Amino acid sequence: MNLTNTVKTMWGAISFCGRKGLYILLVALLSGPFFNNAFAQGSLSGGLQTNGNFFVRDTSIGAANTPQYDNLFSGYEGWLNLNYSNFGFDLGLRFDFYLNSNLPDPQAAFTGQGIGNWFIKRKIHKLDITAGHFYDQIGSGIIFRAYEERLLGIDNSLMGLRLAYDLSDNWKVKTMLGRQRNPFGSNGVVSSTYKPIIASLSFDGYVPVSDDVQLAPGGGVVNRVLDEESMALIVADINTYAPIDSFIPKYNVYAFSLYNTLTVKDFSWYIEGAFKTNEAIVGPEGILVDKFGSVIMTNLSYSRKGFGITVQGKRVENFILRTSPNEILNEGVINFLPPTARQNTKRLAARYNANTSELSEWAFQVDLLFKPAKNINAALNFSNITDLDGNLLFREAFAEARFKNLGTTKKWTTTLGLQYQEYNQDFYEVKPGVPNVISVVPMTEIIYKIDRKKTIRTEVQYQHTQQDFGSFFYVLGEFTIAPSWSFSFSNMVNIKPRKTDERESYYDVSVGYTHKSNKFTFAWVKQIEGIVCTGGVCRFEPAFNGARITLNSSF
Repeated sequence: MNLTNTVKTMWGAISFCGRKGLYILLVALLSGPFFNNAFAQGSLSGGLQTNGNFFVRDTSIGAANTPQYDNLFSGYEGWLNLNYSNFGFDLGLRFDFYLNSNLPDPQAAFTGQGIGNWFIKRKIHKLDITAGHFYDQIGSGIIFRAYEERLLGIDNSLMGLRLAYDLSDNWKVKTMLGRQRNPFGSNGVVSSTYKPIIASLSFDGYVPVSDDVQLAPGGGVVNRVLDEESMALIVADINTYAPIDSFIPKYNVYAFSLYNTLTVKDFSWYIEGAFKTNEAIVGPEGILVDKFGSVIMTNLSYSRKGFGITVQGKRVENFILRTSPNEILNEGVINFLPPTARQNTKRLAARYNANTSELSEWAFQVDLLFKPAKNINAALNFSNITDLDGNLLFREAFAEARFKNLGTTKKWTTTLGLQYQEYNQDFYEVKPGVPNVISVVPMTEIIYKIDRKKTIRTEVQYQHTQQDFGSFFYVLGEFTIAPSWSFSFSNMVNIKPRKTDERESYYDVSVGYTHKSNKFTFAWVKQIEGIVCTGGVCRFEPAFNGARITLNSSF
């Protein structure tokens, strides 16, 4: 069988047999003379990530009353990726497994395994073809973004067909058709999809007006079509409402966006506007309403050597875009609303984060970076977020300075920081009646390079607040021996507790070992409950007490 006929057979198997066609493809690749001759010419790569959690019940911090703490005592997750390229084709396969995992739902246990992701890619002249699961976005993601964020249990790849065509060197048009993956389906299925259909069309361009002025315009449209089962649930819900709240739901919703980046020498201005047609969404009162949605977002930045400033603004109104309004939390989310607040990394500075509000938000942020001296880097940040009625949701002021190569030995690096926050815990964590958290966090980090391989890093932070759990003190010590070993210890003490009678310590003792492309970590962790955010997407994490083991490997 020659290459042309082999490829035709593979594509035909996938077209008519769905996932079974994928298995036929793999058998064709991994057996017979075709494999023996082709594999040596191709490129194979991959990686493995596994997590193991061992739960120890501790009622004093709320680490109790879940299946893991009460009965199961352990949970595991793992992902194995394989990527192969040959004859102009790119093929990918990922095996997912979850055993008593609390990643999908912190209050429950999920067990399932299977092929979580697969794809076939081929570029034929100017046409780029992808079949299977794929990740992509339109613009900044306001109307469509398929992406993976494992720590938050998000994997909303689109299962279907992606076609991208190069109209010219500077212009591209793209269409995506399919259904969104549901990574945690019923009965342990990790490769199911939500039933509604998603279709999109978008374009991106580049216009070099002059040597100093460039434009990068783009735009797109997304259409989501409900299935009969989803519509039946919506209708049944609306039929229970009073006549004044009733409406006729629609199968189709359309979301449109236009965006452009204007670059003029050291200035860059990005602006994106989006709107979506009326559809049934869950309103602020918790019932379905028929609403039109809109978003406008802009970033203006200026940078030169030693100085940079970015100003961001965003207005959001009723821009919930899901596979259906029956989905909740992070389930079935089609789009992504970029955050307009600083992404903090220090432990106490990151305790309270602002995820984007889909219903009502006015957000503003200024970020300033400058270098007043050769060995000093400084940063200032201010963000303010309210709803459209002017009620404060989040406010932060942050200042940081880093001093490098201090002393005659040039082995010291010191960072000093100060944060002020106001956080609407009622809104972000659905805790009615609680006051806004007002906190002040001074912090420092000191790094000392003993020699070329050995480094000591320490952090000291203090969070002063009279709300929520009260004030905390945090200290961390880390010792690394490059490239193999790392040892760390941290402790967060509730020094002025408001919810417990005694001071609680939340510690983390960890050891990491790296050998070539394999990295192992072991940690014993006692963790307070809170909101965990990544890139503006957040979820609630309950208190944790126990051991964590991870393995990351690549080849």
